[in-house]
Amino acid sequence: MSEIKLDQPLLSTASGEKWQGIGLKKRAGVLTALFSVYSQNSQGIGDFQDLKLLIDWAAVTGNSIVQLLPMNELGPLFCPYDSLSAFALEPIYISLNPFISSRKKDILEKIQEIKKKFPANKPYRDYRIKEEKLRLLWEIFQSEDRVDPADFIKFKQDNSYWLLDFALFKVLKNCQGGKPWYEWEEVFRNRLNHALEDFYAAHDKEINFQMWLQWLAYQQFKAAKLYAQKKKILLKGDLPILVSMDSADVWGHPEFFKLDFAAGAPPDMYCAKGQRWGMPIYNWQNIAADGYRYLKAKLQYAEKFYDILRIDHVVGLFRIWSIPQNEPMENGGLNGAFDPQDEARWGAQGSSILSVILSSTKMLICAEDLGVVPLVCTKALKELGIPGNDVQRWVKDWKIKHDFLKPQEYRFLAVAMLSTHDTTNWPAWWENEAGTVDEGLFKRRASDHRKIGFERVKDKLFDLPRSQHGRLRWRNEINSADKLVGILGRKKDDIADFLDMYENTYQEEERLWKHLGLGGAMREKFDTKIMGAVLKLTLDSSAVFCINTIIDWLYISDIFQGDPYQFRINTPGAISNKNWSLVLPLSLEELLKHPVCGKIRQMNAAAKRIL
Repeated sequence: MSEIKLDQPLLSTASGEKWQGIGLKKRAGVLTALFSVYSQNSQGIGDFQDLKLLIDWAAVTGNSIVQLLPMNELGPLFCPYDSLSAFALEPIYISLNPFISSRKKDILEKIQEIKKKFPANKPYRDYRIKEEKLRLLWEIFQSEDRVDPADFIKFKQDNSYWLLDFALFKVLKNCQGGKPWYEWEEVFRNRLNHALEDFYAAHDKEINFQMWLQWLAYQQFKAAKLYAQKKKILLKGDLPILVSMDSADVWGHPEFFKLDFAAGAPPDMYCAKGQRWGMPIYNWQNIAADGYRYLKAKLQYAEKFYDILRIDHVVGLFRIWSIPQNEPMENGGLNGAFDPQDEARWGAQGSSILSVILSSTKMLICAEDLGVVPLVCTKALKELGIPGNDVQRWVKDWKIKHDFLKPQEYRFLAVAMLSTHDTTNWPAWWENEAGTVDEGLFKRRASDHRKIGFERVKDKLFDLPRSQHGRLRWRNEINSADKLVGILGRKKDDIADFLDMYENTYQEEERLWKHLGLGGAMREKFDTKIMGAVLKLTLDSSAVFCINTIIDWLYISDIFQGDPYQFRINTPGAISNKNWSLVLPLSLEELLKHPVCGKIRQMNAAAKRIL
């Protein structure tokens, strides 16, 4: 593995001690959701025990980091970034195998029934499995000795900051017909002490069950972490920057949130209306006044499971796009504003919060710094020694050359990757998105005050038969900015945004082809040779970490069949049962035996990123 000199200035940053702890080494890793993998022993979905097989796969392939999507308990949309708690783990990942014994044959039979009803190898997860597992776990809980084990008692004591509130929230929600907490009876909505005490007395068993589930999840996840340590694999977690409006956190601490606003993202070239995520934004002033106890407690629990932690949407700590709750949903993120509105406050706020994070945990902190990022954020990450993300399709000189950066031009303090959980996989980008613009964005800009008219120009500018999935592909003959200006019929100064779109996307594939050094005519159709070349590009980059999705890694083989566009984890801004439910075509046991393992290991070794 490639060592970085120990006199690297990084060691003098606020993260220096953490870097020394894991070693200043260039590493490779794999990113996956636990719901996307499964083993022969899975009960309808990947679980904490399966995580050990994923760790084995990482070791075999020379990846020394396993990054997971958030493991917090999921809400009704099963989105890992819209959780019911910033602490509680998702009980769907509890393995039932430890409860199999010769004394309880009926439990084994019921587990087998669940596996038969919910085969783990289906293309998409059926989240009804959660009800089935919880029903059986409730049955097991009722049959257990009523005297709490000492370590369960200690678990409750150690996690008193959040655990009882969460368990109360879950049972209250069930008793209130599943309604969000802000529609509950007033005494529960406003957390009147006498009402909560009476409710606890009447429902102590159900409340204890919720805490018992969290204890099981803790034990199993902790066991996986210890297994990873033995294998010298680092686990990287993901801390969502926000929690659901209907969450135990917001119900328990409404003073920490600005409930009249929903978080989101402003419009950009990939999302014409921006995004409205729906979660409330933080009231950082109140959190700070409480000594940041809420933030510190989240970190202290997360470090039970992770060596590295990804801070989701880190720019949101500096300023976050805030949309009034009464804004019509169809407007997405169009009519929002940054909070704080005063740009002069952004740097101090973000740097202060990040400093609290760094001083409150042993984990190495990484940051998701994608999208439009103010300079104060970029500067703070560098000064504090926090790696950002370098996603290959966006690592460009956007202003002058409009071309991709070479591997040696990537940031050292970064995690290089081909794709994220919110993007298409890389082959789908290559075939469907490279060299295109977002159709919704182009239409909106063509119909604004300039009244360019999309219908008037679309056939002249775009090769419509080759445009799909909401992307517009430029005609080859639009080979100069002057031709674009002539067709749009406006002065250059009036269409700077259109020129920017054009210059950064026209012949995008051809430009990347040259960087990949493949030779011959550029091929729009993806193949494994192209995939190997682009994976090599990120592995050879200057970035200290290179973590690719398991889907992108596996695309150097023939495991996936059909249009690669279908193999994506999430489509932002879309509600679909295919979001957050994609399952790999092979079990973990099959993946461990697949020839692709040797190919991945060779690539990691060649890039000197292997232990």
